[in-house]
Amino acid sequence: MEFKPLVFSGVQPTGNLHLGNYLGAIQRFVALQDSHDCLYCVVDMHAITVWQDPADLKRQIREVTAAFIASGIDPTKHIVFNQSQVSGHAELAWVFNCVARLGWLNRMTQFKEKAGKDRENASVGLYAYPSLMAADILLYRATHVPVGEDQKQHLELTRDIAQKFNNDFGPSIAANGLGEAFFPLPEPLIGGPAARVMSLRDGAKKMSKSDPSDLSRINLTDDADLIASKIRKAKTDPEPLPSEAEGLKGRPEAENLVGIYAALGAVPKEEVLTQFGGGQFSTFKAALVDLAVAKLGPIGAEMQRLVAEPDHIDAILRDGAARARVLADATMANVRDIVGFVR
Repeated sequence: MEFKPLVFSGVQPTGNLHLGNYLGAIQRFVALQDSHDCLYCVVDMHAITVWQDPADLKRQIREVTAAFIASGIDPTKHIVFNQSQVSGHAELAWVFNCVARLGWLNRMTQFKEKAGKDRENASVGLYAYPSLMAADILLYRATHVPVGEDQKQHLELTRDIAQKFNNDFGPSIAANGLGEAFFPLPEPLIGGPAARVMSLRDGAKKMSKSDPSDLSRINLTDDADLIASKIRKAKTDPEPLPSEAEGLKGRPEAENLVGIYAALGAVPKEEVLTQFGGGQFSTFKAALVDLAVAKLGPIGAEMQRLVAEPDHIDAILRDGAARARVLADATMANVRDIVGFVR
């Protein structure tokens, strides 16, 4: 069965958005607008799998929305909304909890990492997170999902859930005139110029909002002076930059900074090394400062302007949720018929 191409992805509102979020996700969201219909969601229901201060959560939902718009996502041509305003996410997640198998969820490595040794004290929501993620995507019957490597396993589970639903309810799907399969098997969109941005203090660790050192990341709300200071203080090694990509092996900090420059400048790493190879890091860092400030400065300024207008952001989210609800309601009406609920 042919499904209409549709992109869905989401970002959790759980703290300061940083350069890794921008290059690994939001920049790709912007690019996909030109070729696909897109839904971009602030996944606030996922955020509460661990406790959130309610006032902070509201602020962070608006901040992620502001980042989407400031980066170039058009909420009039595409749909921008927060997950909790569309009840179909929770309803379909329950159906999928009854389709997914316990063994599948037991294999999810991210739960093990997040729960740590105190697994018995983790929330049921954190454990069942992948079922809700599957519902997020399949509620709109999305065909493509831009995700980071850390979410690839969850997307594979989404495909398994879709396949099992289609198999389990195949006769009912056909009897309701919905073809051979109701849900698509969504394809991951993984990669890009900087799918994994590393810490500025340790090239072996992913850039993270949870790192205790603010010097480890560039926040999207950092001003020009702070961006410049963090890049100048970024960890490097004593060797000059190589002239070829092969020379970056075993040099994680150098590889990270070159990757950031390439992603911000939309050029291959090889071109960056051709320009700066053989030179000192100080020269390269100065150029990276100029590029980062030019690229990120306007985004941060626009984010701050938008965050100062919460009523405007809330109106965008309400409008997006209303449009998302039209698609979600149609899916759920069919799911209720397929499963056998009376409505």
